[in-house]
Amino acid sequence: MTTFPGATALSEVSIYNWPARDGAAGGAPHLHTTSAEAYAVQQGHGRLETLDSGGFKSTPLEPGTVLWFTPGTIHRAINDSGDLRVLVVMQNAGLPENGDAVMTFPPAHLVDGTVYSQAAALTPGDADSDDPTTESAARRRRDLALEGYFALKKAVLEEGSAALADFHHAAARIVGARTSHWQKLLVYGAERQAAATRAQLEFLERADSYYLQDARTTMGQRKDNRTYGMCGRIQTWGLSENS
Repeated sequence: MTTFPGATALSEVSIYNWPARDGAAGGAPHLHTTSAEAYAVQQGHGRLETLDSGGFKSTPLEPGTVLWFTPGTIHRAINDSGDLRVLVVMQNAGLPENGDAVMTFPPAHLVDGTVYSQAAALTPGDADSDDPTTESAARRRRDLALEGYFALKKAVLEEGSAALADFHHAAARIVGARTSHWQKLLVYGAERQAAATRAQLEFLERADSYYLQDARTTMGQRKDNRTYGMCGRIQTWGLSENS
């Protein structure tokens, strides 16, 4: 079950300051197949490039900016100031952590889930490690995603959003085998949250306040490590041991 209201997940992301071949620093472009995502900019300046049904767009990011995008939106966070940091709210807690995202690798790496996973893996390091080999693997993965992204961006600028169809189809094919597990996460996450609210409305319709006696407060705890994510180094929160 999610630890945050509304079946959401909360994280803080320091966007990578690694320059790419086009001179812009940032992370690996990707989309989420089932989860909407929101950015609330905490510090620094940059841009969010997106490819979606509206075509290509570049949105400035600065402190106070809040924006969100739906599943299927390819997004690339660009760190212009070098210290861009965003608070990220994800829909459907548990799904993004279990492979909901697909990076924009070139077509040869999107033929099936096994081939994709090999390209996406951070071996020989892992996401939680500060070993230099992990950063090197994350940079390699980012550069591979940018290779596919630049081709997609060019196609969208020339042909419109229809140019995204093949990538969307590949993304659906890659994650298809995971959906049975995601269904279970949905039942214990978003569906349970919605069912609880529906029951509360029924109580209130009868002027029954009994459920309010179960009100409680929960303390969150920030984990003390930053993992290598797709857009940057990620700091997450979970339940406090004393909660």
